[in-house]
Amino acid sequence: MSGPQQTTGEPVAGVADLVAYLEAGCKPAADWRIGTEHEKFAYTTDDLRRIPYDGPRGVRAILEALVERFGWQPVFEGENPIALSAEDGCSISLEPGGQIELSGAPLETIHQTCDEVHTHLAQTKAVCEALGIILVGIGFEPKWRREDIPWMPKGRYKIMRAYMPTKGDLGLDMMLRTCTVQVNLDFSSEADMVRKFRVGLALQPVATALFANSPFTEGRPNGYLSYRSHVWTGTDPDRCGIMPFVFEDGMGFERYVEHALDVPMYFVYRDGRYIDASGQSFRDFLDGRLPALPGERPTTSDWADHLSTLFPEVRLKRFLEMRGADGGPWNSICGLPALWVGLLYDSTALDAAWDLVKDWTAEEHATLRAAVPRYGLKAPFRTTTLLDVARETLAIAEAGLKARARLDGGGLDESHFLADLREIVAGGPTPAEGLLAAYHGPWGGDIDKLFADIAY
Repeated sequence: MSGPQQTTGEPVAGVADLVAYLEAGCKPAADWRIGTEHEKFAYTTDDLRRIPYDGPRGVRAILEALVERFGWQPVFEGENPIALSAEDGCSISLEPGGQIELSGAPLETIHQTCDEVHTHLAQTKAVCEALGIILVGIGFEPKWRREDIPWMPKGRYKIMRAYMPTKGDLGLDMMLRTCTVQVNLDFSSEADMVRKFRVGLALQPVATALFANSPFTEGRPNGYLSYRSHVWTGTDPDRCGIMPFVFEDGMGFERYVEHALDVPMYFVYRDGRYIDASGQSFRDFLDGRLPALPGERPTTSDWADHLSTLFPEVRLKRFLEMRGADGGPWNSICGLPALWVGLLYDSTALDAAWDLVKDWTAEEHATLRAAVPRYGLKAPFRTTTLLDVARETLAIAEAGLKARARLDGGGLDESHFLADLREIVAGGPTPAEGLLAAYHGPWGGDIDKLFADIAY
């Protein structure tokens, strides 16, 4: 959500330029890449508190150590390092409550993605262990209240922090207390984008259920398997939700642009600072009538920033973002790109996935979205449960990965990254169910034992 800020861009004359900006993302299949983003919480080892920005065991100390030890380049906002970048396209950024995110480089295979993940883990663990900090992958903060969590010193977060409570009761929880894993994928044409968007949006509840990993709030079970997913339903109805128009005739780049133009703005970035434009209209901006910047018209960077402030389960930029999964165990991070690459990057698999979902109604999409955060794979669907849909989905993804036939040095294709998901659809517990079993069993109801069990 909050990578290094873009400061330049081409002038935008009108809606056609906004559509052309998205169309420029089309690329031939040979150039398709995989981008994986993953967030994690950071805690001080001795008292298990979320770390602040400043201080000897803070976020700044982590960033500065990564620069010194591993050659990352700092990105500043004022005098504060707020992100890191690397020549290969990776970046490390901060979420509002100090969640640390790796935005991976665009890579050709999931083998490369896993190598990137393990390199990042080795570097961050080395730095954090020296500072007395642990990293935890889970979808929602399991122990601390919202007011216990320090805010990061980023201008965009100050604006969002003031605006969020005017739109929903869980927006600040989304900012401070959630972590996710996300996959970014390419498309070849408008038609290809639409097909992938529809399949991705329809099957996002399957990903949410398989990766559900947020069953605790303030030290106790919260009644959900993915509370992180539930939080989005109380964040902001203007920028979240299912977007039924995606499944309607006429869906394309222009239709998404019209949708995005109706989503109120948060900010405009100018000369190193964020200008509060919360609740204002990008349509007015196009006409030079934005109250925050009267007489000015937007650039493509302003449009890119605005697109990043929409929060649907699948988000369109110059690529598609699959956004439905909780943060989780390190060994599961590569399973999410494996799932989506298998479904969307092989034409036969994509056709099969579309056949699976093409007759789902708007009401069924809405019912699944509402039920899955609480019930996961047990959510009712038609005459059965989502588990049966997940089994079919996983079989399609596995066939797609095998058809891609991208082998590692040992001759394995990418389908082996689905191993944890295979165990789940065969009857094994999801991450959340495993945590709940530990809470009611060996932990004896003590949430502090979670940190020893699941820290990276």
